[in-house]
Amino acid sequence: MAARKGRRRTCETREPTEAESRDTSSEGPVQVYLPGRGPPLREGEELVMDEEAYVLYHRAQTGAPCLSFDIVRDHLGDSRTELPLTLYLCAGTQAESAQSNRLMILRMHNLHGTKPTPSEGSDEEEEEDEEDEDDRKPQLELAMVPHYGGINRVRVSWLGEEPVAGVWSEKGQVEVFALRRLLQVVEDPQALAAFLRDEQAQMKPIFSFAGHMGEGFALDWSPRVPGRLLTGDCQKNIHLWTPTDGSSWRVDQRPFVGHTRSVEDLQWSPTEDTVFASCSADASIRIWDIRAVPSKACMLTTATAHDGDVNVISWSRREPFLLSGGDDGALKIWDLRQFKSGSPMATFKQHVAPVTSVEWHPQDSGVFAASGADNQITQWDLAVERDPEAGDAEADPGLADLPQQLLFVHQGETELKELHWHPQCPGLLVSTALSGFTVFRTISV
Repeated sequence: MAARKGRRRTCETREPTEAESRDTSSEGPVQVYLPGRGPPLREGEELVMDEEAYVLYHRAQTGAPCLSFDIVRDHLGDSRTELPLTLYLCAGTQAESAQSNRLMILRMHNLHGTKPTPSEGSDEEEEEDEEDEDDRKPQLELAMVPHYGGINRVRVSWLGEEPVAGVWSEKGQVEVFALRRLLQVVEDPQALAAFLRDEQAQMKPIFSFAGHMGEGFALDWSPRVPGRLLTGDCQKNIHLWTPTDGSSWRVDQRPFVGHTRSVEDLQWSPTEDTVFASCSADASIRIWDIRAVPSKACMLTTATAHDGDVNVISWSRREPFLLSGGDDGALKIWDLRQFKSGSPMATFKQHVAPVTSVEWHPQDSGVFAASGADNQITQWDLAVERDPEAGDAEADPGLADLPQQLLFVHQGETELKELHWHPQCPGLLVSTALSGFTVFRTISV
């Protein structure tokens, strides 16, 4: 399958939509499996990954599952594709008991690509393959600090040279943690052991805000003004945080007024310092300007953006587009130049359950990814047009009605919650689910 870069991908090069069904009770045919399209899995069938569809694929677990995480930008360089890869994540757990939760830094390294199919050879070659297998084992280090209460959302930012994490927890507080020490010790096994023994319990947030009067999920750092933060709660309120000297913040006690139900997600504009977007369980998407007083700061509203809760939004860094996902399973693209019309420029319906996460590709302006409660991760490209000469419908009639912009469907996770593109490793996706973390890059992006 040819790479998509340099030309538009046809429907033919989108197969095999990346999870296959195999009948284990007999040697039946291998078929493409898509939730909601065609028959469900039968007894004796299982999903089998097509390894040829992945450039890189790894999984990891951290004990208690993580509802949210963020990728920590590092100093290893941008646009890196050479394998093996190293990456850093900041994540928070949702443990069974409040006192069992942790905020953690994960260092994942020695991440090699999917291994080519082994060829038959001599015993010496087999021994070399075994040694090579040991050298290719992925590695994971964890630096953790205790956190009372499950962590609903984690977002990382850099304040100059200081990495920090904003943390929304189920106990109704938003906290800011300094990450420098965790990032230091995760590089050295001896330092990590000493930290876990002597320092871990003493790690506290550098700032905390309890003014929301309840829990929430929405949180976003400004990409243009270091330290500027927005937080939104389940009581429909949004608060603005303004950084002050000495790793502190002034939180405006006057909430932004407009939503009538829980604020689900927030996104700062990538091009304007004072503008942000919000989405809510009231089915609306709103655009705000913080230069106005909070009670009058809502400038634009689409009251019925989805048929139900709007769960997540992502503001493109390269185009005036906003991407949204809702409980209705729909993905919608909004052209902000025409937002007043109340009509999206495109709607895609591949997910058959609520959409849980969406994000634009950081470099490729037309590409985005989404995850859903149907345990699908989908990759899309707005630039794709169907090749009328391609024979997908003849090869597999079940693929004929797929949206032509759908590049890839990844499956195999349980209760998918969140995904992020790595900003420094083109095409690399990381997701979290009840089943753990997955790091992968497909042949399609």
